[in-house]
Parts: sequence; C-alpha cells; structure tokens
Amino acid sequence: MSKRTQSIRSMFSGQSEQAVDHDLKRPSLPRVSSGAVRSLKDTFSDVEKEYQALRDKLASGQVAVEIDPSLIDPSPLADRFSEQDAASFEALKTSIRERGQEIPVLLREHPSTPGRYQSAYGHRRVRAARALNIPVKAYVRALSDEDLVVAQGVENSAREDLSFIERAVFARRLEDAGFARALIQSALSVDRAEVSKLVAVARALPGELVDAIGRAPKVGRGRWQSLADAVGSEPSLARALEATTKPGFAARETDDRFILALAAAARPDIKPTTAATPEIVTSGSGAEIGRVATTDKQWRLSIRRDPNDGFADYLTAKLPELFQAYEAALKEKQNGAE
Repeated sequence: MSKRTQSIRSMFSGQSEQAVDHDLKRPSLPRVSSGAVRSLKDTFSDVEKEYQALRDKLASGQVAVEIDPSLIDPSPLADRFSEQDAASFEALKTSIRERGQEIPVLLREHPSTPGRYQSAYGHRRVRAARALNIPVKAYVRALSDEDLVVAQGVENSAREDLSFIERAVFARRLEDAGFARALIQSALSVDRAEVSKLVAVARALPGELVDAIGRAPKVGRGRWQSLADAVGSEPSLARALEATTKPGFAARETDDRFILALAAAARPDIKPTTAATPEIVTSGSGAEIGRVATTDKQWRLSIRRDPNDGFADYLTAKLPELFQAYEAALKEKQNGAE
C-alpha cells in the first residue's frame, strides 16, 4: 500500500500514519475454529447439567447431607420403645466413633417448625451422633405422614429388630391416628389378619403394664396373647400391676419382667369366702359358752366376756397346754397307723 493511500485512510479513521502503520505490521490473531467454540459450549453445558442433576438429587433426598442432630425430632408416631439395650447402644456409639456413620438416616423437614427435621428411621443413629456431638449423615426427602410411617415401618421390618409388642403398639398407634389398615399392612409388611392380631393384643394390654415390662425381644405373639388373656379380670390385672411395683422389678431384664408379670396375672383368682352361720357351743346345762365361726382359712371361737369373763381368761392360759396335748395325741395316732 502506498504512503498516499495510508495518509488518506488515516484522515478518515482519525488514526495517525504511525498507528496505521503499526496496525498493518501487527501479527493477526489465530482464528478459533467453530469446532473449538462448540466444544467449549458443550463443556459448560455438561457442567450445568451435572450441577442441576446434583440439585435435583439433593431436592429428592438421593444425596446424603450432614445435619446437626440437635435439630432432629423423633417421628410423631414412634415405632420403638424408649427403653433400649444399653450395651447395644454403646456398641453403636463405638462403631460410629471409630468408623463413622456408614448408613445415613432418613429425615423430612418438620411440617410445622421451620429449620427443624423429623426422623423416619435411624433414631438410634441420631441419638448416638447427638451423644458424640457430631453431625448426622441423612437423606432429606419430602414425605407425607403416610410416606413417613411406611418408610420407618419398612426399614425396621427389613432389619427384623422390632419386638412383637413394639410392632403391636405401633400398629395400634397408627390405627388410633386414623391410618387405614392397608397402610398399616404396608408399614409392617404383614397381611390384614396379622394386623388384626397385633392391634387386638395391644388394645387388651394397659399401656402402664406394657411400659413397665418393656420391649421383651424374646417374647413372641403367643405369650403376649397369654398375658392379654390373663389380665382380662380385675384381680389378675391388679396382681400384674402390683408385681411391676415390687423392689427389683425394674432392674431386671425386660424378658424377665414379662415372666414375672405373667406369673402374677396367671395365678388363680382367690374367691372371697363368706363366713358360715356361727355354731353355738353350750355347757352341760344348756347355757351358751361361745360361738364358733368356720371359713376356708379360719376357725374362730368368740366368748362373751360377760358372764364368762373368767372362763375366757382360763381358756387363754390353757391353750398352750391344750395344743401340746393335741400334738401328742396326733403323734400317737400316727405311730399307731404305722
């Protein structure tokens, strides 16, 4: 390009001849191929998709997150008794302390308290984490009340570590809360007939008696049914409840507490006895000396002190001698029979 042409161009572009000349000498930037641009766009697109997928998984509870255990409340419909095996719980704490929490718990956001959660399952892991002062690994999912009870029931049924009475009380609580029998079946993975048996046993046993006995993991439906039948009468129930208040009862293992309560309830009821008509004892002259009343457990002689006050004192003093004579006569009779 001639200098004259450069000068004309610089006049219209507002650039000096030196600037134009410099621009002409500047090396051109390498062209970026359309394929490279497309590849970069695809990379950003993949990152966005992965990020969105992660958000979706978090929203659906497919990814475990860490939650402060102090923010977690138990399920409103507990399927476990509060009393558990202390040794087993200590073993769980030790396992989590040494190896970490291997299985996340399942939570939902608290339906009425923002910032808090309710547990569907993993209550013991939550307790252990709270005791260890560490976060809980948890799946957080949107669960209805029905979803919540089914999730906790199915998880515990799969582990088969709920005792019979815990399952029975859980079934009764669900029914009392208005859940249909079909949902209770799903929650406990049992058929309709079994749900009926569970609920029947739980309703036949007073809550205070069940609470005093505990979960009794070695006791099955047959013996719980026996206890339910045994406490059908007021005297039997009173004996069973009285047994739970005796010293040392609460210190025993839960299965032993069941045995004691059943033994107390199963004792035959003692029927009250009515005293027979008193028999009048008279002297040789026909005068009344006293009256004898006999029951199943007692023989009672009553003497009016007036006019036989002296005889009453005399008889009282003679009783040891009379009893000794009776024992001697009884012994002689036994020897003669031999």
